[in-house]
Amino acid sequence: MSSRLLPFLKPAPAAQPLPQEQIDPAYRKLRMQVFIGIFVGYAAYYLVRKNFALAMPDILKAYPDYTKAQLGTAITGLSIAYGLSKFVMGSVSDRSNPKWFFPLGLILSAMVIASFGWVKGIYSSLVLIVALQTLNGWVNGMGWPPCGKTMVHWFGKKERGRVVSVWNVAHNVGGALVAKFALLGVILFHDWGAKFYFNAIIAAVVAVVVFFLMRDTPQSCGLPPIERYKGEDGESYSEEDERTLGFREIFFGHVLNNGLLWAIAVANAFVYFVRYGVVDWIPTYLQTAKGFSFGQSSTAWALFEYAAIPGTILCGWVSDTLFRGRRAPATILFMALTLVGILVYWANLNGPLWIDYVALGTVGFFVYGPVMIIGLHALELVPKNAAGTAAGFTGFFGYVFGAAIAGTGVGWISDHWGWGGVFATMTVCCVLTMVFSAMTLIRKK
Repeated sequence: MSSRLLPFLKPAPAAQPLPQEQIDPAYRKLRMQVFIGIFVGYAAYYLVRKNFALAMPDILKAYPDYTKAQLGTAITGLSIAYGLSKFVMGSVSDRSNPKWFFPLGLILSAMVIASFGWVKGIYSSLVLIVALQTLNGWVNGMGWPPCGKTMVHWFGKKERGRVVSVWNVAHNVGGALVAKFALLGVILFHDWGAKFYFNAIIAAVVAVVVFFLMRDTPQSCGLPPIERYKGEDGESYSEEDERTLGFREIFFGHVLNNGLLWAIAVANAFVYFVRYGVVDWIPTYLQTAKGFSFGQSSTAWALFEYAAIPGTILCGWVSDTLFRGRRAPATILFMALTLVGILVYWANLNGPLWIDYVALGTVGFFVYGPVMIIGLHALELVPKNAAGTAAGFTGFFGYVFGAAIAGTGVGWISDHWGWGGVFATMTVCCVLTMVFSAMTLIRKK
């Protein structure tokens, strides 16, 4: 997919500059408008990503010839395709208009997901199931890069930590609503397939709304670049930052030869291993190793997710205010505190449940900050016109070398070395996240 194949995706041209007295009110209005667009839109991307996992018990019941492992390959295919797409489609987004690109990915993802609810013939072929889930992972990966591109064009460096941290809450909002809407769909339609098509309908409606909210760059609206508007234009900014780059120039000029970007991409893999290694295995660990009930482990899961919201926002504020826009110190600080939570969770082998709750709340509170801030850090290690690719590059490492490995890796480590081996591995991952993030501290101005 490219602007050559789909001309309407091309970046919008610069518009006639607005009169000086109109710039400030227009900027304030459009900044709020595009932020609402990327927040609501990205939350909707979550509504059409994890539906298959929610419907898997129903699929196993309706089609008993399938095993959990067979259906699990569809989830793996989605995760790998999603990670690859964030990188590849990130480059496409750098050369596209987010007003079109962002809702297009959401519409395509909704169409794929809706087919799983409406066309039951899909379940006659495991190959088709895996292929469509993989396709969904690919088009769903079109969500993050245009959000990153939008934020670096519409918000200044000194405020981005707070802006990105608040936007990042869309992850948690969408993640919480996907199951709620799926349940509502089943109640309304008396069909487990509604877990797919009801969510897809909502996502499609949101995509239309987002299209009318989104804008390309400020210049396409007759406004000056954000650096000029915020008084941040200096040695770090030039008109060259606004030029649309070619694929080769982006990949080889700003990404693949960028050692600092590689460092935080590797750090992202380790932090994603910790994030998914903890949350995906909360029920298994608490119920099988400690004998707690499903209700108790579900409460622990909820505490982990809800604690992420204030923690992420705090991390953005700390990065902007205490560290004056420097991202690595915030990552290091929050990963050190994540490590404290991991160690308490590990040490409470035979202790009371409330300590596990506190430990998991602590991990959730602090680990999502680095997840968010590393993504922002990637945007700022390259020119604005390569931001989508940089975000996709770090996202690729996070999902393919972090989240995907945590899925099978934690189980394998537990089988061979017990849960002590799992906690030891997570401890090492926390430390390595800090080490690789620290490598960017040597960056010259």
